Amino acid sequence: MGISVQGKVALVTGANRGIGKSIVETFIEEGAKKVYLAVRSPGTTAEFTRRYGAKVVPVQLDVTDGNGIKALAKEIQDLDILVNNAGVLAPTEPLGEQVEESLQHELNVNLFGLVRIAKAFAPQLEKNRGALVQLNSVVSLRAFTQVSTYSASKAASYAITQALRETLGERGVQVLSVHPGPIETDMAKQAGLEEGEAPSTVAKGIVESLANGDFHLFPDPMAKMFEAAYQGFSDTIVTADFSE
Repeated sequence: MGISVQGKVALVTGANRGIGKSIVETFIEEGAKKVYLAVRSPGTTAEFTRRYGAKVVPVQLDVTDGNGIKALAKEIQDLDILVNNAGVLAPTEPLGEQVEESLQHELNVNLFGLVRIAKAFAPQLEKNRGALVQLNSVVSLRAFTQVSTYSASKAASYAITQALRETLGERGVQVLSVHPGPIETDMAKQAGLEEGEAPSTVAKGIVESLANGDFHLFPDPMAKMFEAAYQGFSDTIVTADFSE
């Protein structure tokens, strides 16, 4: 099972900067019919509307607002591909003073945001036999001290993504879990990473992985190191069929 972005309608959360912005640009370059730009402040997408006109539709969305997500899912009925890119990072060590507050905030956005989005949009993704793309991270597989709570939130998100793969897969919906390493974004700078791969590396990888029907995407050089070490476990345990 694979899906091309050409001629499809997509929605990208956190679409106004970083990886989300690059996903929008790449989808349109690859022939997407329309992309909903789901952001907390639609005014931040003015650049897109100037460049792409009617091919982009800014919509207000906060992934912490369950009622708002449900309302948007009722308003949008032509969705083929949903990319849940929105996320937050609050750099905190595991014994830091603000560790509990950081973890609560990151879980609310990075984990519960995915759950809220998936629940609301699953019916139309199923109807259109579409795809759900979740931006996770290599830190979902290996925690790092300075981003310990972020690692925890992404590990939890990855666990839910695996479950969604089985649940939605039975309904004809493709699920893709994306695990970038350091990418040149504002979030990476928050984590103290001054250098990284271009966001387009992730965006182009998503297009290719969707077409191939993949579940995992490790798009950049560091991520591919993780992939090489993780592949055997993934094939034997994560994507194995335990129903028999």
